[in-house]
Amino acid sequence: WYRMATARKNYLSRLQYFKDHVRDIHVVFWLVGSENPPLTVIRKFVYLLDQSDLDFQEELEVARLREEVVTKIRANQQLEKDLNLMDIKIGLLVKNRITLEDVISHSKKLNKKKGGEMERLNNTDNQGIKSLSKERRKTLETYQQLFYLLQTNPLYLAKLIFQMPQNKSTKFMDTVIFTLYNYASNQREEFLLLKLFKAALEEEIKSKVDQVQEIVTGNPTVIKMVVSFNRGARGQNTLRQLLAPVVREIIEDKSLIINTNPVEVYKAWVNQLETQTGEASKLPYDVTTEQALTHPEVKNKLEASIENLRRVTDKVLISIISSLELLPYGLRYIAKVLKNSIHEKFPDASEDELLKIVGNLLYYRYMNPAIVAPDGFDIIDMTAGGQINSDQRRNLGSVAKVLQHAASNKLFEGENEHLSSMNNYLSETYQEFRKYFKEACNVLEPEEKFNMDKYTDLVTVSKPVIYISIEEIINTHSLLLEHQDVIAAEKSDSLNELLESLGEVPTVESFLGEGAVDPNDPNKENTLNQLSKTEISLYLTSKYDIGDGEAVDGRSLMIKNTRRSIKLDGKAEPKGTKRAKPVRYTAAKLHEKGVLLGIDDLQTNQFKNVTFDIMATEDVGIFDVRSKFLGVEMEKVQLNIQDLLEMQYEGVAVMKMFDKVKVNVNLLIYLLNKKFYGK
Repeated sequence: WYRMATARKNYLSRLQYFKDHVRDIHVVFWLVGSENPPLTVIRKFVYLLDQSDLDFQEELEVARLREEVVTKIRANQQLEKDLNLMDIKIGLLVKNRITLEDVISHSKKLNKKKGGEMERLNNTDNQGIKSLSKERRKTLETYQQLFYLLQTNPLYLAKLIFQMPQNKSTKFMDTVIFTLYNYASNQREEFLLLKLFKAALEEEIKSKVDQVQEIVTGNPTVIKMVVSFNRGARGQNTLRQLLAPVVREIIEDKSLIINTNPVEVYKAWVNQLETQTGEASKLPYDVTTEQALTHPEVKNKLEASIENLRRVTDKVLISIISSLELLPYGLRYIAKVLKNSIHEKFPDASEDELLKIVGNLLYYRYMNPAIVAPDGFDIIDMTAGGQINSDQRRNLGSVAKVLQHAASNKLFEGENEHLSSMNNYLSETYQEFRKYFKEACNVLEPEEKFNMDKYTDLVTVSKPVIYISIEEIINTHSLLLEHQDVIAAEKSDSLNELLESLGEVPTVESFLGEGAVDPNDPNKENTLNQLSKTEISLYLTSKYDIGDGEAVDGRSLMIKNTRRSIKLDGKAEPKGTKRAKPVRYTAAKLHEKGVLLGIDDLQTNQFKNVTFDIMATEDVGIFDVRSKFLGVEMEKVQLNIQDLLEMQYEGVAVMKMFDKVKVNVNLLIYLLNKKFYGK
């Protein structure tokens, strides 16, 4: 009793509170729900617009956090640059180590084939695009930046698609574009691919569509691409979930007969009569639709088929409408873009016209073919040797035809007048479809759906990577150059800068490196054609960072760290390890080997009077070089193998020692490898 009394008291108290504040509640509703609330309402809440100290502090905190994010992004970018340089250094060391092992294991052969080996070491241009040379590295990085730009700025590809003939653009989209976006294998790629679809669809409607109905009657390139993509592995699963149960039910119902063609129904009836009586019918075999419909038996059979058709169509319709959430997000988003773009270009178009166009995409292009031919779209599993018979296929085709008419709000008229009894059903079904199409367009923008913005790539730990064939790279490069004036009209466009840096379109052989194909091979063209299918990985990077970071000398830091690691390796060696013996060469001998190219102010015939002593120091990779003239020690310098490898990477062929002695960098490295690391 006490609990009931307390509860009643609380209820009455709360009720009285609401009665006392009814006006306040209405005022809040006016403020929130009204587009133009009265001034008296606004005056009650105007104090909320005052800037308080707390608001000011929150703004300062947001500004500080934004600055901190940008600073950390810059710092990360600088670290990434340093890491990239370190990767190059490690690659050079590994490359040099491979050369050393080659020298050690083939020392006898090298003595015999010294000239050929030296020529190989002296030539870094005969290697492929991923070789460790500055020029090749620059080309690789530029391609990585180019494809990053194409991937993240969809307008370039959107414009390029419509500069090509349709058959060529379709092939380009099916190969290069889907490859560029990794077939939307993760959220980032799906987000960017949808941005491309959006840009391309808007471009196509803007430049190619002159009347609203052209989207329905024509075969728009982007719509075709979107449907094809969403019918892939991911979209196919959706179609199976949507349609497989009801399609299988139609196929497995052996008693189901749907034939709405009066002439065919008439002929089947005549055949049945003759079979039952064993006598030839006096009825004509060839009749028109009107003549066939004069027979009550035909009318009855037709009405039975129509009733079956309504019943089965309802099942398919319910399956579709109740499964809106199964539709791929990307397909729904493009439907939304299509509706908005058409409305923007044709503002006088009615809501019904716009929704019919959406229906043409979602039902007619995406679902209808799968209903008509479920075996062709892998909607149902067929047993070995099994196939859909003509009656089953006619049943499915009849259902698809009714749904197609309903989706486009098209009644049965003219040659389909005999089906006019279904027109009310079509109108009712259209209203169901109309709500479905409208709701299908009610989706979030990709930025909200995938939680992506301009900072996403900057804070991602791993770089985006694509796997693309050499042929696709060359074709894309060629197309961009061919249509450069249209897709990058401004001279200052980033695309123009990258294309200028890349220069002419390379050949397959230059990608792979000279010598990849034997020039004497009679099937060289076929071999190159096969090799052009070779896929390479490109780690995509932006050419333009968010801003210049702190003035950190990453290059010197990297060299310092590398040297430190070399010293640590040296310290890890046992103290008793014997160093290689010093070697002595005359300038004449080094000149003969091609290592020494010349000495300032000294004639060639005097080279025999100059000697060089080269000895390894305690630090691995560091060498002391002493020069003597007529036995008198002149100068001493230190050589660092890491510095020499860096020069080789930079493409520096000649360096000076002692400020006057010119030497060949590649052959000097070869000499040090052979004398101090060979066995």
